[in-house]
Amino acid sequence: MSTIAVVIGGGAVPRPGVDVDGIIAADSGLDRALEAGLVPTVLVGDLDSISADGVRWAREHGVPIEEHPDDKDDTDTALALSHAAASGHDRLLVLGPATVDRLDHQLGTIIALGAPELDCFEAITAQLGDTVVHVLHPGHRVELAMTIGATFSLLALHGTCTGVEVRGARWPLSDAELRPGRTLGISNESLNSGVRISVDSGVLTVVLPPISATGVAA
Repeated sequence: MSTIAVVIGGGAVPRPGVDVDGIIAADSGLDRALEAGLVPTVLVGDLDSISADGVRWAREHGVPIEEHPDDKDDTDTALALSHAAASGHDRLLVLGPATVDRLDHQLGTIIALGAPELDCFEAITAQLGDTVVHVLHPGHRVELAMTIGATFSLLALHGTCTGVEVRGARWPLSDAELRPGRTLGISNESLNSGVRISVDSGVLTVVLPPISATGVAA
C-alpha cells in the first residue's frame, strides 16, 4: 500500500501519522509543509498565497510546479487532489490546520474529498489539526482504532447514503440510510477498541473529534 499526501495552507499542519510516498503542496501548503519538517515533491496552485521564499525553495530544489491561472473554477486544494488522483497511489492523506480564518475553505476541503475522481483511492483520510476525517466512497469501509466511549459522527454531506453499517458502537446501524440535512449519525460512541463503518452507495463522511482516534482505513 502506498500513500500520497496533500498539504493545504491556512495554518500549521500536523505531521502525518503514517509513512507517505510523496507530498503534494497546495499553494501555501508548501510553506506549511516546510514548517512541519515535511519535504514537498510537487507544488500545485495559482501561487497567490505561497511566500516568495517558498517559491524560491521549490525552484532551487527542483520541485515540479503545476501553476494554474488566478481565474479558475477549482480551489488550489481541489487541483492538488486531482493531481493526487492521477498519481497511482492507493491511499490519500490530507494534512491541514485545526482552524482556519475562512470556514468556507475548511468546508470546501471536506466537500472536495467526495469528488468522484477520488474513488480510485482505497482510503481517504484528512488530519485537520487534532480532528480526523475519513471519507468513504461507495463500497468502501473504515476500521477505527478507538478507546471505549470515544466519539465519532457520520455525515451525509454529498447526498443520500444507503447501506450504512456501523459495528462496535453504542448505536449500531445495519443497512441504514443517512440523508443530507438530517442528524442521524451524530455523536455515536465506541463500545470497544474497534469500530467498523461501511457504505454501499453515496459518499459518507466520518468525523473523529480530537482525542477520539486516528483510525485505520481499509
